[in-house]
Amino acid sequence: MPLIGYARVSTEDQTPLPQSEALQTAGCVEIHEEHASGGNRARPVLARVLERVRSGDTLVVVRIDRLARSLSHLLEVIERLEAKGAFFRSLQDPIDTASPQGKFTLQVLGAAAEFERALIRERTKAGLASARAKGRVGGNPGLRAKDPAALRKVRLARQDGYMERLNETAQDWVPHVRRLRPDMAWEDVLRIINGPLPHDRHWTQSRLLRAVKAYVRDGFLPDAVLGRAGRRETDDRLPAIVAAIKGSDPEITLQAICDRLESLRERTPRGRTSWQPSSVKMLLERAEKLGLL
Repeated sequence: MPLIGYARVSTEDQTPLPQSEALQTAGCVEIHEEHASGGNRARPVLARVLERVRSGDTLVVVRIDRLARSLSHLLEVIERLEAKGAFFRSLQDPIDTASPQGKFTLQVLGAAAEFERALIRERTKAGLASARAKGRVGGNPGLRAKDPAALRKVRLARQDGYMERLNETAQDWVPHVRRLRPDMAWEDVLRIINGPLPHDRHWTQSRLLRAVKAYVRDGFLPDAVLGRAGRRETDDRLPAIVAAIKGSDPEITLQAICDRLESLRERTPRGRTSWQPSSVKMLLERAEKLGLL
């Protein structure tokens, strides 16, 4: 199984060299280094690694905190790997999802996280009940009085919470939007984004547009991605989709592109539901002639 290493340090002053050496000693065939905060889930290098990982690959880190700072983020990354048939290993922690012991450790971590969330909910309910019994009215006095300053604080807090949730999923959609818009229609961009994702994490077009507008507003994406898509000839649509899949993973095989097109429920130029590598090769050649690659 190919081992893919990921090394991360928080600042430019730090060096990932010790991590890379440990990963190389562990047998990693390729190592990706990144300078980024562990609290930032929208890390471009990590996003590319998770996009390129294939079935049978193993993502390896020196320690868990090099990959994720929170248990929820760690479990989210591992779920993405499992959805692709890939594994995760930490050299200094007892986690290797390719082994029964590692899977058990992961299940224990997940159960502990759920237990902690349940305790927090129960403590919150008990506190509110105690306050009501003492005649205290919950809520913000400024909100009850409709104070503009208090309303503005709440609005900003909700905005910050929304952006934080978006950052947790940015690696699923930001690279595709940045690469495909405005050359491709939103409907096709949406299908490419949802293709590799489990059904419970699929995006709707309205939700995606809201997220993109928020990222444009804060400067994380250029204004151009919201521009009107140019009218594309019907014959150019399939080459554009195939080019987009190829662009997201230059090493992808023709058969893997076939599988992706079938998962998107795209029909072949002759209207069939089953794709062949020869058809994909023909579309890639057409995409190159059209300047899409």
